[in-house]
Amino acid sequence: MLDHVFTDAIGALRDALENALLERQAFEERFQVDVLLGDVTWETSYGLPGESLPPRVRADLTLDWPTWAQSAYRSWYIDEPFTDPPRIEIEIVLRIQRLEQRPDPAVVLAVLPEQSPTIGPEALQRSSPTIEQILDPDLGEGEYAIEVSYEGVYELEEKVLADGSVLDEHFSTMGVWIAGMLVRLGDLQLAYLPADPDLDD
Repeated sequence: MLDHVFTDAIGALRDALENALLERQAFEERFQVDVLLGDVTWETSYGLPGESLPPRVRADLTLDWPTWAQSAYRSWYIDEPFTDPPRIEIEIVLRIQRLEQRPDPAVVLAVLPEQSPTIGPEALQRSSPTIEQILDPDLGEGEYAIEVSYEGVYELEEKVLADGSVLDEHFSTMGVWIAGMLVRLGDLQLAYLPADPDLDD
C-alpha cells in the first residue's frame, strides 16, 4: 500500500469494518483514478456475517480524494503554505435488496438516525431514500431495493497529516455503527425473494 494519508484512511476504515465482524463482499472493492481530472476513489461493500448472496442488506462505502485535496496535501508535505486543508469526501449507502414488494420508506427511515457518529469534528448527514425496481424478463414486478445514503467530508487537520494513527481513532466507531444499522435494517419485517443458489455455491 502507498504511504499516503488517503490510503491510511482506507486502511483505518477497513480495520474498523473488519473489527466489527462485517464481511467484505467478494469482487466489490475498487481503487480508481480519473485520468482526466486526477480524482482518486475507493469503493467497497460490506455485509453482515452469514448472509446469503446477494445479501439482504449491505453497506456500500465510497471515499473520494479530489485533485485539489492532493494539491493541498502536497503543499503541506513540502512545507508550503496552503489555505484550505485537504478533505476526504465520504458516502455510506445502506441498501436493502431482494424485496418482494415496494418498501415503505417511512418504515426504513424510522430505524435510521439523521446523522452518523462524528468522524473527527464532523458527522455524515442522511439523504432522502431511493427506491429501485428491477423488472423480471416478462416485464413483471420483479424485485425491489431501497437505499439511504449518508454523506459528508472528513477534514484532515494538521495533526492528522502529521500522525496517521489519529485516523484509526477517528474512524474506529464507524464499523460498529454501520454494523448496527445493518442489523436494524435486517430486523425489519419485510418479505424477501430467495437468494440465488448459484451465488451461494
